[in-house]
Amino acid sequence: MRVPLTVKGAQRLRAELEELKSVKRPTVIAAIAEARAHGDLKENAEYHAARDQQSFIEGRIKQLEGELSHAQLIDVATLDAGSRVVFGATVELADADSGEETRYQIVGDLEADIKQRLIAISSPLARALIGKHEGDEVTMQAPAGERTYEIVRVSYEG
Repeated sequence: MRVPLTVKGAQRLRAELEELKSVKRPTVIAAIAEARAHGDLKENAEYHAARDQQSFIEGRIKQLEGELSHAQLIDVATLDAGSRVVFGATVELADADSGEETRYQIVGDLEADIKQRLIAISSPLARALIGKHEGDEVTMQAPAGERTYEIVRVSYEG
């Protein structure tokens, strides 16, 4: 199954993959070699820690390669859905109760990062927003109860 991924998200994942392959993998291999040189491996904590690190790095490399090979890249800058919310949209919302405004971009599950205001297409908020237009109100079930937002602005920024 092809999973949607923004071009920017793919670039971030490729950069992480390159860092793992060209910097972190060689570093951990050197650490294993150094720990091996200290002798008895059974009681060598440095060796076991380096092997655990290597296992994590190799697993992440495999995961990233698999995800990138199955991704359907979408260039958000070329989307023109007008005021309608679709994958890749940056949406400005106003909380109906407090009036507080917030801004999110709807991205693929692989690139979601709430700290950067990137929400996954599969999240409850994104599912509530998809297909709606500027000016619409959206109600969703949040852990703290029902929340209502007004869609203030929809844009497509690459």
